[in-house]
Amino acid sequence: VQLQASGGGLVQAGGSLRLSCVASGRTFSSYAMGWFRQAPGKEREFVAGIAVNEVTYYHDSVKGRFTISRDNAKNTVYLQMNSLKPEDTAVYSCAAAGALATVVSLLLDYWGRGTLVTVSS
Repeated sequence: VQLQASGGGLVQAGGSLRLSCVASGRTFSSYAMGWFRQAPGKEREFVAGIAVNEVTYYHDSVKGRFTISRDNAKNTVYLQMNSLKPEDTAVYSCAAAGALATVVSLLLDYWGRGTLVTVSS
């Protein structure tokens, strides 16, 4: 599975962005998917995950602001980000794993190239 994230950019605090991650291959629907971010000088962290049955899980810092969803017909997972804060600034990447628990634990099978999100104050 190859993954490619897009949709990043520069936005003011309080604004919104929607990230997309397109997967190649015909097995997308059998994978749990996740979004991760890495800010300058910090370790990569889990942001949001979605299971095959569309159960979702979020990092506490984004609950109520971010929404993860998937469209298996388009081999795409989305991250809708609202009420963005400067501390959300990071490179956002998507990844795939066999189960949501392994996505949350960063035990991932496939990683995609990231997209930069910059939130200005």
